Amino acid sequence: MMKMKTGTSPPVISGGGGAGSSGNEWESRPGGMVVQRRTDQSSDVPRVIRVRVKYGSVYHEIPINSQSSFGELKKMLSDQTGLHHEDMKILYKDKERDSKMFLDLCGVKDRSKLVLKEDPISQEKRLLEKRKNAAIEKASKSISDISLEVDRLAGQVSAFETVINKGGKIEEKSLVNLIEMLMNQLLRLDAIIADGDVKLKRKLQVKRIQKYVEALDVLKVKNAAKKVEISKSVRHKPQTQTQYQQRDLLSFVEEEEEEPRNSGASSSGTPAATVTNPWEIFDSTSAAKPVETVKPVPPRFKWEFFD
Repeated sequence: MMKMKTGTSPPVISGGGGAGSSGNEWESRPGGMVVQRRTDQSSDVPRVIRVRVKYGSVYHEIPINSQSSFGELKKMLSDQTGLHHEDMKILYKDKERDSKMFLDLCGVKDRSKLVLKEDPISQEKRLLEKRKNAAIEKASKSISDISLEVDRLAGQVSAFETVINKGGKIEEKSLVNLIEMLMNQLLRLDAIIADGDVKLKRKLQVKRIQKYVEALDVLKVKNAAKKVEISKSVRHKPQTQTQYQQRDLLSFVEEEEEEPRNSGASSSGTPAATVTNPWEIFDSTSAAKPVETVKPVPPRFKWEFFD
């Protein structure tokens, strides 16, 4: 044991008038306490003492260092009695001794008798603390599991965002399902009751999920705008095609009308044969009627067609 000298006591004057100097030095104990060194030189050396501890109707004889603390004695008694050292209460001379106090400073000597009792208040505190630690550990594990699930869903959010930003389109049902899964994780976090660091971790995960949900809401708006643009482009395309078809139909009908006229002008100069016969005139008129009914009205204005 290392000893530290901090000073010397003043000289003691004897009753006979003679002056004498006593070298009472100071020493440091294992707990860090500085005390006056014992006058008995043999007591400076730690020695093993045997104390008798009564627990109920049983006596336990414990060999222990004379400079040990009561806390160390409790740990040694825990192996023999089966009690937890925090649930013990040791009495010496009908006075409870704290676990941090030392045996020799309290006057415990060899063959001293001590009494061990079970402390129900300390036991209850320890059980409550144990239950609290178990709840904190369970909450921390649940938050870790939710964090892993959010990481997986965050990958899907990033993939959807990449597709939409590049001009692609995603089914609205996929976005809605992803939002619902994130909201389920948020409900799981709300059900966790925690304090301290675990509460801070839960708060960080809540903010993280809210950020992903807001991002998905923005993607839904962009995706809906893409859908409207695609539907508009699909509507405009058939209209241009029908306009081109109508224009082609008009030109085709006009060509059909010009062909009978040209054929009538280029025929032989005997139109009387066809005109004198009333049946032929009837047939010609009946054949011309369907053409007149099918003939569309040409537009009055010249329309421009845009591709």
